[in-house]
Amino acid sequence: MRESSKPNVLFLCTGNACRSQMAEGFARRLLGDRINAFSAGVEPHGMNPRAMQVMTEAGFPIDDQYSKHVDELAGVAFDYVISVCGRADAACPALPGRAIRIHRGFDDPPALAKTANSEAEALAHYRTVRDQIRAYVSEQLLDDLEQVSG
Repeated sequence: MRESSKPNVLFLCTGNACRSQMAEGFARRLLGDRINAFSAGVEPHGMNPRAMQVMTEAGFPIDDQYSKHVDELAGVAFDYVISVCGRADAACPALPGRAIRIHRGFDDPPALAKTANSEAEALAHYRTVRDQIRAYVSEQLLDDLEQVSG
């Protein structure tokens, strides 16, 4: 099912808790006039509270989103599937239709935060990755879509 003539873009991550949620949040608000953004995971873990916090800090709250398995979006004809972590790229299920796959990996904030000595240090890892994802979505994503479309 297609919402409009805009391409459907799925951001895929293992847990659909952090990176893919950030990407969806930025894409919906920054590129919503150009693409339909979705996110899902291959092993959903629920929304990551720190990811939600740093997105709200940046003015892009994602509390209206939820963690979901890619199978929940089976009725959506995706034009592009962008994996934002290596594990999801390797485990990406075969999706029906003509979806073009793109991999743009980002560090895993929860893994980085495990070595943090304080909550402030942990949040700094999330903010760094958040800012990298925002830069990708706002500065590179449309170019990537155009380039792979030929």
